[in-house]
Amino acid sequence: MKIPFATKDQLEAIAAKYPTPFHIYDEKGIRENARRLRRAFSWNKGYKEYFAVKATPTPALLKLLHEEGCGCDCSSLTELMMSERCGITGSDIMFSSNDTPAEEFILADRLGAEINLDDITHIEFFEKAVGHFPRRMSCRYNPGGTFVSANEIMDNPGEAKYGMTRAQLSEAFRILKSKGVEEFGLHAFLVSNTVSNDYYPQLAAILFRTAVELRQETGAHITLINLSGGIGVPYLPDGKENNIDIIGEGVRRAYEEILVPAGMGDVAICTELGRYMLAPYGHLVTRVIHEKHIYKEYIGVDACAANLMRPAVYGAYHHITVLGKENLPCDHKYDVVGSLCENCDKFAVDRMLPKTEIGDLLVIHDTGAHGFSMGYNYNGRLRSAEILLREDGSAELIRRAETPDDYFATLVW
Repeated sequence: MKIPFATKDQLEAIAAKYPTPFHIYDEKGIRENARRLRRAFSWNKGYKEYFAVKATPTPALLKLLHEEGCGCDCSSLTELMMSERCGITGSDIMFSSNDTPAEEFILADRLGAEINLDDITHIEFFEKAVGHFPRRMSCRYNPGGTFVSANEIMDNPGEAKYGMTRAQLSEAFRILKSKGVEEFGLHAFLVSNTVSNDYYPQLAAILFRTAVELRQETGAHITLINLSGGIGVPYLPDGKENNIDIIGEGVRRAYEEILVPAGMGDVAICTELGRYMLAPYGHLVTRVIHEKHIYKEYIGVDACAANLMRPAVYGAYHHITVLGKENLPCDHKYDVVGSLCENCDKFAVDRMLPKTEIGDLLVIHDTGAHGFSMGYNYNGRLRSAEILLREDGSAELIRRAETPDDYFATLVW
């Protein structure tokens, strides 16, 4: 069962000041989760989490995570700029991009970011754009084929546009070494949103073995291995959560079995988590404004897919709580819909809920990552406010809602 991190009274009070819809985040939950992650990997002296900015590009949250020791995983010019404006620079930035414009490499280098190259051809491109190479460079690995965990096919890296082949990795390390790069990093991202304690240890073993081989083949001094993201969250109310302690211990065992005997026990581990860090600690709060009774029963709310597009695009499940009715039987079947002129604009289809009426306040769960960040302005709908629920129970506006003036600001009449 999913329980909102704020009460009906709290959210009604907030809604009286900041009208629905809005995204709200739980400071206490975010901090506690970041500390759990750090403890799980505390066995690695150089460990760092680089929060995936694309998941929730909100300065107040980036600063909060930075206070907990996290850096920023950036993949675009504006994400780099946002990190810098938050005071997060240097090795606290991991720049992992693909099909990268020259200006982005230039800014990443100026900021002193850890730079992760997606393709072997980017070596020459980077050199022409920047004019030199930093002391350490990372390369992204794509092992191809399919990725199997516990006899289950989880994803198909061979169909992904990211990363280098195994042969290209060796060649890239040789080229970079010849150009004066002194230290190397290795990165791979194979699966998204896994709810499995086996994924990270399995990925770690692949990267650790590859790192040992690359050192033997090229003489490269590998000092950083980036496990990327992929640790997910259970969106269904009865879903099983990942256990970050078991995951961290599994990675430690692989580290001690593979890297330590090879004399590589000083390699730093890093992660680039987004969904795991924030998704459960964000809600989209919306109010019922219409009912419709035709061939199906519809509940119309003041949010729409412009505020949360995952259900419309992926058919993704997000749990819904009708505030004040948590203990009533879920004996009514509804489609919960928004106002866009698209039939996919549905937060839920055939969802069993308590009897829901105009004026009810709904919490849509697990929107803290890939929620607000994927918003858009189709139909002229405006993006909502973001609010941080502080540990002391106060509510802080961390992004105001858009206005029609914002929508029209870039137009040339």
